[in-house]
Amino acid sequence: MSPGPPVLNMCTTEAAETLLRTEETFSACLARINTIVLKPLLQAEPSEQKGKDNLKLLLLLNDRFHALWDLTEENHRTLKQKFSISESLCLQDLYILWKGDLFLSIYIQYFVTFANCVVVQGFDQAAKNKSEFWKTHKTALKQFLADLTSETSIPVALHTVLHKPLRDHVQQYALILTRLSKAIGKSPDRELVTSAAKQYAKLQSFISQVLDEACLTKALWKSLGHKLTDLLCVPERRLLEDSKNLPVFASVGRTDRVLLFDDILVLIQGNNCQSFDLKLVWVDGSGSEKPGSENRHTVHIVTPEEVFFLSTKETRIKTSARNSSDSAGPRILSRELLLISATLSILVSNRRGNRAVWQWKLNQAVRQALNGKRDFPLWGEAGEGNEPPVHRFFTYAFRAEGRFKNAAYEGEWSWGKPHGKGTLKWPDGRNHVGDFKEGLEHGFGICLIPLVSEDRYNCYKCHWCEGKMRGYGICEYGNEMVYKGYFNDNLRQGFGILENPSAEQPFKYTGQWDNDKKNGYGVLDDKDRGERYIGIWQDDHRHGQGIVVTQSGVCYQRTFHADKMVGSGILLLEDDSVYEGNFTRDLTFDGKGKLTFSNSFTLEGTFSNKSGQGLQTQGILNTSSDQQAASITKVQLGLDEFPVEKRWQGIYDQFLKFLHSGCKEEMEESFTGFHIQTSKELRKSQEYLFCQRGPEDVSGKIEDVLEDLVQHQELESLQCYLQKAFKSSLHPLGKLLKALTFAFQATYSGIGANKHLLNMAQEEVKYYAKKIWEFYRGLLHLALEQKGQALAEMEDRGKSDLNAYRVILPLILPCFYPELFMLYMLYHEKEDDLYCQGIVDLSLFPDIKLLEFLDVQKHLWPLKDLTLTTNQRRSLVKDKCFLSATECLQKLITTVDPREKLEILQKTYEEIESTVSRVVERDYKLPMDDLLPLLMYVVSRARIQHLGAEIHLIRDLMDPTNEGGMYDFLLTALESCYEHIQKGMRLHQRENWHVSRDP
Repeated sequence: MSPGPPVLNMCTTEAAETLLRTEETFSACLARINTIVLKPLLQAEPSEQKGKDNLKLLLLLNDRFHALWDLTEENHRTLKQKFSISESLCLQDLYILWKGDLFLSIYIQYFVTFANCVVVQGFDQAAKNKSEFWKTHKTALKQFLADLTSETSIPVALHTVLHKPLRDHVQQYALILTRLSKAIGKSPDRELVTSAAKQYAKLQSFISQVLDEACLTKALWKSLGHKLTDLLCVPERRLLEDSKNLPVFASVGRTDRVLLFDDILVLIQGNNCQSFDLKLVWVDGSGSEKPGSENRHTVHIVTPEEVFFLSTKETRIKTSARNSSDSAGPRILSRELLLISATLSILVSNRRGNRAVWQWKLNQAVRQALNGKRDFPLWGEAGEGNEPPVHRFFTYAFRAEGRFKNAAYEGEWSWGKPHGKGTLKWPDGRNHVGDFKEGLEHGFGICLIPLVSEDRYNCYKCHWCEGKMRGYGICEYGNEMVYKGYFNDNLRQGFGILENPSAEQPFKYTGQWDNDKKNGYGVLDDKDRGERYIGIWQDDHRHGQGIVVTQSGVCYQRTFHADKMVGSGILLLEDDSVYEGNFTRDLTFDGKGKLTFSNSFTLEGTFSNKSGQGLQTQGILNTSSDQQAASITKVQLGLDEFPVEKRWQGIYDQFLKFLHSGCKEEMEESFTGFHIQTSKELRKSQEYLFCQRGPEDVSGKIEDVLEDLVQHQELESLQCYLQKAFKSSLHPLGKLLKALTFAFQATYSGIGANKHLLNMAQEEVKYYAKKIWEFYRGLLHLALEQKGQALAEMEDRGKSDLNAYRVILPLILPCFYPELFMLYMLYHEKEDDLYCQGIVDLSLFPDIKLLEFLDVQKHLWPLKDLTLTTNQRRSLVKDKCFLSATECLQKLITTVDPREKLEILQKTYEEIESTVSRVVERDYKLPMDDLLPLLMYVVSRARIQHLGAEIHLIRDLMDPTNEGGMYDFLLTALESCYEHIQKGMRLHQRENWHVSRDP
């Protein structure tokens, strides 16, 4: 049974009484030491630097001594006060129990500082500086040393006086707590007391180990030459192992000796040495664990710039105590260190000799160096302790020849190489911040390279692979130009955009790169000349077929050779005239050619432009065409010269690489634009080409993407998912669409809005849909493959194209609609002008007059809808008939989706039919003869601008399965209405034209 509170308090009171007497005696001892030893030690006034450094250590030791003394006094006063209040004390009154961490910390600080003094022979120096004083006061030291004789040296006496009473007092603490633990039996508080006793026992071991290491280190400094001692000796540094005591040989040069300290590993070669910071030392003994391995006696050492081996063929370790030649320290090692050596001897016998000890000690030394503190106790039990982490964070300056020579690296390491996040800085101003892998830049990184002649930098924000730029990146050049696109082996390669925003020569190139030069299909905006080149490039020159669109509306197609036009071409003027032949860069006709005017007249012959004489020609003028003003020239360029499948291959290629790689996450970052979740500094300095950040409805993690694709295979579910994916800046398909949008805008927006490029643009949008569907199927196939499933069915080309029209095109069309519809508007501008004039004329008619004019049968007139105001005649009412159908048709311009436009058209038809059924008071199916006049009435009242552009966009981009169906029928009816309105205006213009020619 556990003792009750009275028994516990009695045991505690006895322990407290013992502790009170002990503290009182110890406090008096500390007072005498302070007076007799410390104060004289601090009165020295050294003139040499070594003496001054030694005095600083003694001052610090004095501070530690007084902190320990103050703690002892406080504990003594507190116990005395407790006894004055009560004769019985409890565990909470024992400070060495409840403030154990504070006691341990202060004693550890004192003995570490004391050991520092021992290492640098501080007491020898102090005794030497005041030798006469100590000779006369030697007898005063006898009260501390019972065995002090005339032969005992002053350094030994000082060494003993300043540590032995304190060690003995720690032993008293441990003894008091151990007795108390036994006395209280099975009390619940016993574990607390036992744990505290163990901590003080550990402190005893720690003190013994610290003093032993200090004496061994001091002996080493005395045995080494002055040059090496001056180079290596630091008060805080401790010798952990020496190849003279435990033989081992290094594979680096002619190494005479290997020394392991608590912070560095040293290889000595004669009077020179090479040191390695333990924080950047990796120890690998894995090869030695393999049976029959040739490296069974070898430890592999890896550092940032050196890789070498420590090897030995010794099979046993010498366990005899290492005698110290230090006359100021103990002549034998402590019992604890001898026990560890003996235990390690057994370890060595069971394993593979000295190698095992060196490997264990190296690992423990590295681990403690990385922790920034020694273990408590220093070594614990022999053979124990975790191995140091492989991944570390540290700063190192490279010295050896190589790419990183003279660079300082701060960041994460693994096995002696930069690995993870880090920063490289060179003295010349270069620096690289980003990801590293096995010693090379790998992943996203930002690199600054200063320009020699100017105070500017080239800034590369790129993906790197094995030390080279590869994948997507942004380069901000010192000359203000910016490149956004793909790299390969430090060269611009694949799709990219180069822009010069400066006011002097502003330009923007969007297209293919190869070997750091413009090569392949690309678009150049020359803002200085006000023109855009769309075509083929070779080695930074326009070379091959090309189209040039100017700000004035002139457009031409030529063959280029090294930036010069060769052969004949086709020139399309702003008045719709077409010239085929040779012409100069400033668009002057030169040589043989044919000029076709907008009224279809042709002039064919030889053209010249002599200075001061204007354009001259010799040829034949043909005016035989009957079409004249009705003829509108609509030549389309680029369809044969630039096959749609060969445009923007750089964008598709990057996505294919990502797909073929199995959609690895690092490949996605590199090949489909990027988003980086790294430190705030990196995120602030990044720009995104294809990613506009915002709320994301879908995950960008590739494992989530593939899982979602499997879950959304049904058509309706798939459309909802893809709609979100296309809007996401993280989803691979969203990134792909963003890249294609940039390419499309670069070609057809602004200057590129030219009607002669309509078919190119329309064909391109359709091809985008096909490629995106193809890539979606590739992602789905990969997702199912990873789950061990197969696609439900394989698609042929026809079905794939149909799905592209049905599923993808309506979802991506909004991204291209502004530029595309502008081209439709320009292409159908004249027809729409005629249509609008017709609408204006028809709008003058009141409803009844218009119905009559359009030959709508009277029994179909909705006269009941003509609500009259006071004094208003029915024949003057406007915009009241078929109002619901008119309002419905007006919604045609509110959507970009051809399918939705067709649905609006069908809804308009249903509204017309519903109104007629209401008028005739029965279900009425409109025949074509009745539908056309009524639809024409609704069209005239809807007053939709650019109806021709709308109709042709629907016709070109609608789902092919709708051909021959109801939608096709209604669209044909709408086209007929549009053409009837135009035809009326053409006849009206023809009559006016003939009247104007009549004398």
